[in-house]
Amino acid sequence: MPAISLLIPIYNVEKYLRECLDSVLAQSFTDFEAICINDGSTDSSRAIVQEYLDADGRFRVIDKSNSGYGASMNQGLDAATGKYVAILESDDAFTPDALEVLDHAFKNHTQRTGGKG
Repeated sequence: MPAISLLIPIYNVEKYLRECLDSVLAQSFTDFEAICINDGSTDSSRAIVQEYLDADGRFRVIDKSNSGYGASMNQGLDAATGKYVAILESDDAFTPDALEVLDHAFKNHTQRTGGKG
């Protein structure tokens, strides 16, 4: 079970997707799964995702017909196996320490609240 499940919703973002997924590969924190939720893209987004699936076992994909952001996030949440969930929009990119910072924040919050809220 990875510490973080990273959900990446994808719909026709071929222009930005490599930068987004490269920023995931560049993370200093490595205990994560990256779940790419392809919401029926009609551009080359799915082919780009395949490159990352082939190169790194932490990447997974959910292919579905276009049904919108909410449905995509719900499917991603259902598939997530991590202790925590984070979202990276496919037209954005993380700094190399983003998941490390999130993991630290998750752990500190859990310690302060005793695991509640």
